[in-house]
Amino acid sequence: MAKKTRVRQGADRSRTPDGPAAGDVAPRQPCPCGSGRRYKHCHGRTGGAPTTFVSRTFEGLPGECDWVAMREIVPAATAPLLLREGVGPGREVTVCSLLPLALPALVRADGSVWLGLQVHANHGDVSRDLAHALELALAAEPGAQVTLDGPPPAGPRLQDLVDADAGLSVTVHDGFDYWLAGADDPDGQAAAALGAANDAAAPTHRLTSVEAAYWTRMSDREYVRWVLPHDEERSLDALARLHAAGADQLGATGRLLGMFRAHGLLTPVWELPAGTGADGFDAHMAALAGRVDEALADESDLSSEQRAARNRLANRQVTIR
Repeated sequence: MAKKTRVRQGADRSRTPDGPAAGDVAPRQPCPCGSGRRYKHCHGRTGGAPTTFVSRTFEGLPGECDWVAMREIVPAATAPLLLREGVGPGREVTVCSLLPLALPALVRADGSVWLGLQVHANHGDVSRDLAHALELALAAEPGAQVTLDGPPPAGPRLQDLVDADAGLSVTVHDGFDYWLAGADDPDGQAAAALGAANDAAAPTHRLTSVEAAYWTRMSDREYVRWVLPHDEERSLDALARLHAAGADQLGATGRLLGMFRAHGLLTPVWELPAGTGADGFDAHMAALAGRVDEALADESDLSSEQRAARNRLANRQVTIR
């Protein structure tokens, strides 16, 4: 699709105020970045991984929950991105859930920039990783691909580059055909990658009555995944109150399976009966959102039954970042 521009970066190993303070994470505990490794072998490693770690990566960005969804759970989606005044003047930027070859960014022939969210790299502050890829793309020639070979140097985060008042309008696609829109593919490599990607993409729809709720079907099973906009502990308390009261169902048949932890937010997952489909669930989501809001407003201590429910839910969490 385009020529490749490889830029090798040096590591920035300085600790920032957003990183875990000394003593917050024991050496043998799991690293809070979600790598699955012990802290001493990951972000606590002397001379190894950079010590900067930001838990709530997208906080402060418009549409924070949709950023998390596009990064972690939505296979094919795009959203136009409006930059702050003076950043890439006149450039059109589109955020994409996934780019060909999982590229961090590419510059199309017309000079527009595509920024990929689902990439292999995570250097502790995903927002800085993405901002650096965007900076490189804005400085690159049309047709260039941007890759990162290591942690980015110190610099701005996405929150410093994106217009905070613009919002994020997400379009979910049936597949990755947008990859080839207006692009040359003389050797057919992009078409081959597109076919493989389309085969692997689970059907997904964005529900409209609440922010960042997505229906999906995997094999013969259907789910709704909803990225909650509150910090993890507060969301878990609210879900525990509902779970203890038997009020955490989605509609009459959607049962709460568990949840993902990603970027400082919780994404609870409900399983729906096979054949339910995405249509008609907005009313159920709105009703559930009302119950969640009521539970969030309750500042009383959890009862023993609610604490037990909280522990059960906590055991059904999966950390993905």
